[in-house]
Amino acid sequence: MKWRVIIEPDPETGDYAIWCPELPGCTSAGESQKEALENIREAIELYLQPDAIQLPAEAIVAEVNV
Repeated sequence: MKWRVIIEPDPETGDYAIWCPELPGCTSAGESQKEALENIREAIELYLQPDAIQLPAEAIVAEVNV
């Protein structure tokens, strides 16, 4: 799956901030654009991992594709 990301250079440090506009709060950074892209890839994977939840025994878990 592809996600748009925004890379912004920090003129003071020379590092790069990167964020995914479709995933609120999903941000990262890197010393180079390449490193920032690697880091946001990992951040997106972690962001999309489902949280463990406690369910009653009668609950039914299902998945849907969107």
